[in-house]
Amino acid sequence: MLFIRRAKQGVHPPDNKNTRNMAIQKLDAFDTITIPLDMQVGPGCDPLVAKGDTVLVGQQIGEPIGGWSVPVHSSVSGLVERVRIEILSDGETAHYVTIKNDHQYTVSPEVKPPQVNNKDDFLAAIRASGLVGMGGAAFPTFVKLNPPPDKKVDLLMVNGAECEPYITSDHRIMLQYPEEIIQGCQIAAYWLEVKDVIIAIEDNKLDAVSTLEKAVLKLQDRYPDIKIKVRTLPTRYPHGAETVQIRKLTGRVVPKGGLPFDAGVVVQNVQTVRFIATYLATGMPFVRRIITLDGSALNHAGIYDVPIGAHIDDVIVAGGGTKSPPGKIIMGGPMMGKAIDEIDRPILKHNNTILVLNEKDAVLPSETACIQCGACVRACPSQLLPHELDSAARRLDLATLDRDDALCCIECGCCAYVCPSKRHLVQNIIIGKDLLLSVQKKGRTD
Repeated sequence: MLFIRRAKQGVHPPDNKNTRNMAIQKLDAFDTITIPLDMQVGPGCDPLVAKGDTVLVGQQIGEPIGGWSVPVHSSVSGLVERVRIEILSDGETAHYVTIKNDHQYTVSPEVKPPQVNNKDDFLAAIRASGLVGMGGAAFPTFVKLNPPPDKKVDLLMVNGAECEPYITSDHRIMLQYPEEIIQGCQIAAYWLEVKDVIIAIEDNKLDAVSTLEKAVLKLQDRYPDIKIKVRTLPTRYPHGAETVQIRKLTGRVVPKGGLPFDAGVVVQNVQTVRFIATYLATGMPFVRRIITLDGSALNHAGIYDVPIGAHIDDVIVAGGGTKSPPGKIIMGGPMMGKAIDEIDRPILKHNNTILVLNEKDAVLPSETACIQCGACVRACPSQLLPHELDSAARRLDLATLDRDDALCCIECGCCAYVCPSKRHLVQNIIIGKDLLLSVQKKGRTD
């Protein structure tokens, strides 16, 4: 076990890992499931089912419409009640398939282990599974596992840092399914043709470190040429960000505007590699998600295995309900999560947490003027100037946003967390990034 020197950037918020010692519980008693056919980076799917159709668990209900698209499958068996187009939170539209659950969970005959004899078979199988990155970005996994031929990748990094407050889903997966994680690491590394794997974990999860180290020793003879090391980082947010993790663990720097494979690295979440192992063994596609349910408005926090498409309000009730009216419900953690506008939004493929805050905790403090203290600059893990980017975004100054590398912001929220003036720094930078990207697509930034 190797400890890495503490980073200067970042912050150390209260971790609030209230569910770290709670076993994963399976929840299935949902009468209605609504599954969006766009749950990934890039184009989504067209519907393969219509109102009145009977569907089974694992049956494909969405056909990919782009080269990066992955299919969508039913997480329950039952009757399709409706297929409709809805507006997503980003303003785009997608088909939603609503299914009346028959509570039988009858598995489709389509579900069977794939035959994998070569890398093309492997990539086709991962795509057919519907897998997207489970760390939150929802990038299609089959694309990440197939770097461009001109990029030399020699390292698979598996992210188990789980640095954001409240979230413990990855921690519990590492404790309860360590061998499946190691098997997934070995399989992914084998088909990536890399011999080195690093599993990165913060030092507030030493029980997971020792558990995975034991699993490595037990399974290392399966792929003797692949060397898996468990590396431990100091607990500090945002050590889970892949660019930060790569820099701290390897000394490599992802170039401006680049991706991890530009530094010779492919990064996958621990839940993603675990799914690879279970899918190749069973053939069950990506239809369930293990999430953390926590927050000050809840009667009980917990870690739950739920079908994708379960409505958030139903998940909250199944988990024990609320003790006070929710003031805000966040998909994700408090630093990078997104507040939802409707409580019946469905669980998505890339959701790892539902945070239910009471009205007191949901209130944001009022902004005051920037005092030029530099706290945001010192905290920024991307070594940017958040106060300048915030100012540029507020005045729609695209030239300054471009010059000061707004697109390199990883949206971690460290700047807003440390700001004594409580300025909405990261929110405005995100708006500035979106504006800059939209204008750049039209060919101008002035």
